[in-house]
Amino acid sequence: MLLRTTNPYSFGKRVKAWTLSAALALFSSTAAMGQQTSSSPDWVKDFTSRIELHGYAQGGYSWQDKGGKDVNDFNLKRTLFWAKARITERWSFLFMYDFSSVVQEFYTDYRFSKDQSLTVRLGQFKHSFSMENPLSPTMLELVDVYSQSALYLAGEGPDPLNGVNYGRDMGLMVYGSLFKSHLLYELAVMNGQGINRRDGNNAKDLIVKLDFRPIEGLRIVGSAQKGKGHAVGVAAWNPGVQLGDDYRRDRVSIGAEWKHPTEAGKASASGGISIRGEYMAGKDGDVTSRGGYLTGSVALGKGVDIIASADYYDHNINMDYGQTQLTGGLQYWFFKKCRLQLQYTRTLSEYQDDYNWLQAQVQVAF
Repeated sequence: MLLRTTNPYSFGKRVKAWTLSAALALFSSTAAMGQQTSSSPDWVKDFTSRIELHGYAQGGYSWQDKGGKDVNDFNLKRTLFWAKARITERWSFLFMYDFSSVVQEFYTDYRFSKDQSLTVRLGQFKHSFSMENPLSPTMLELVDVYSQSALYLAGEGPDPLNGVNYGRDMGLMVYGSLFKSHLLYELAVMNGQGINRRDGNNAKDLIVKLDFRPIEGLRIVGSAQKGKGHAVGVAAWNPGVQLGDDYRRDRVSIGAEWKHPTEAGKASASGGISIRGEYMAGKDGDVTSRGGYLTGSVALGKGVDIIASADYYDHNINMDYGQTQLTGGLQYWFFKKCRLQLQYTRTLSEYQDDYNWLQAQVQVAF
């Protein structure tokens, strides 16, 4: 039997041929894949286009001569970050966290109508009571942000019975705009216990708001809340409600806002002239409280606004628990939503000594 020997030079030629053929095949398939990828949707681009990231920080310096003592400090009041995901054209989700506090919001929106007339929101979010509460601190005029009435009645902070809730609660809301956006409505069923807490009772709070916009720049807004609170503390002005009690917790408000763009306001986020006023009243157990504010700003040019506000609130109309705050100041918008603020407040009180308050703040937002 004869054995054939393989010519090494012939074998090398065949290996080179196979290698060249494989390389050509790989190049052809890669080119084909590249053509397919370029014509197919870019999922990364599609994903990032559906995500919005926002945030802001507010911090500064404060001085008071409250209680006969000078108190001053540097502070960082808010450092919020939130992400909004647009899952579909009608369905979205939002998550908001305050790095100097707690988780603030997490909710999902679904728009049932083709237009903006019917959207449902479920989760934890800012409730609808008052004109001020739903507004972002980045756009409100005062360094101390909200009026005394909104702070107390909307649950923004100093209500011992309801705790600190930053004007937020857990629940379900239906909202939308009608008649070519001349009428906006919001109807919500909320726990009434505030953020990051389970309801303290089986009663739910009902909140309704109507926002009428007859002409451009003018809003007339009314809101009301009907519910029952579960006391997490006690208040000196409301001795009838004790810790752990379920008590009547109702609110009502009526207000208006007028905004007029001016040439001087083009470099300012305020836009020109802005005036907002509101009356609010509440019932906590057997105690009635009420108050109101009038706040305005006028653009002077080059991003500078002058600010003025008069604010009164009475925790209990049958006791001496009223307080007036008069504020004046300037703010400078140095970049889009970023500003510097300087304000002086004179506080006239029925239940504590009058005092002065000087505040400076820088706001950085994106």
